[in-house]
Amino acid sequence: MPIHTRDRLGDRARPILGSMNGKVRLGEFLQTRRSQLQPEDLGIPGYGERRRVPGLRREELASLAGISVSYYTRLEQGQSLNASPQVLDAIARALGLEEAERLHLHNLARSSATGPGRGRRPAPERLTEATSQLLEALSQVPAIVTGRRSDVLAWNRLGHALFAGHLDPGAPDRPAERPNMARLVFLDAHTRDLYADWPAKARAVVGNLRLVAGRHPDDTALHALVGELSSRSADFATMWADHRVTACSVATYEMRHPLVGPLTVTQQTLSQGPVQDPGRGQNIVVATAEADSPARASLALLAQVSVPRDPARPGVRAGSG
Repeated sequence: MPIHTRDRLGDRARPILGSMNGKVRLGEFLQTRRSQLQPEDLGIPGYGERRRVPGLRREELASLAGISVSYYTRLEQGQSLNASPQVLDAIARALGLEEAERLHLHNLARSSATGPGRGRRPAPERLTEATSQLLEALSQVPAIVTGRRSDVLAWNRLGHALFAGHLDPGAPDRPAERPNMARLVFLDAHTRDLYADWPAKARAVVGNLRLVAGRHPDDTALHALVGELSSRSADFATMWADHRVTACSVATYEMRHPLVGPLTVTQQTLSQGPVQDPGRGQNIVVATAEADSPARASLALLAQVSVPRDPARPGVRAGSG
């Protein structure tokens, strides 16, 4: 079955789609992250007692954040709205959240306060002329353009060859058939085999989707994607339930390419969206290798063995929108 097809959601996906309610998602995030903290790591004495549930108790986290237990409990249960930024930052510090996770907490709280919005399926994303020009300028390195839900809007010749050489190079030109990088990572055997440390790549994909979902709680297409992946991949369902958040800006991966063998590349995501909301625009993902490294030589070899499909535009594998 082609990786781009939109399957009907299974039963396991329905709870995921039902969690579009901001109060529920905020509570789930707080409960999960609280359960992942070990008291001894925070200097909280355990006195040898056995805990009925893993992680910190509510009263312990509330004490660390400097807020009342009753208020924190209401917040976790979705019964308290309009938490101040100061309170949210205090909770973030108590939970040991990184910057992306702290911003995610604020997004969830904002969604909880405004109530459920009207679910909507946004207009299909199109490659902008400016992004198309930038992609063409990057013809010497593997590069792909993705939308906020990780749909591939375009790729250059090397980007196609490195990340998805087994797929039709013209697929991004057809909106209904565009590959989706999250689907590829979890549902496509070729892509799974590309990464020597596949779990690390998979966690990064899930963490980024969590971040985008917090920014865009009413995006029904995004929630449908999460539901589909949860129903079709036990790995995704487990990682999604972990509530980890990751801003995929720079990461190094060891890849095992079927044509040029193993190579270590640094994947960087260049956001074309507004500074205050980078998840709103398009992203360019580029892969680079150290100068004079075996990986650089492998990329050069890949450039030689991948033949342009369109001689008129040798650098780009998609039309501009």
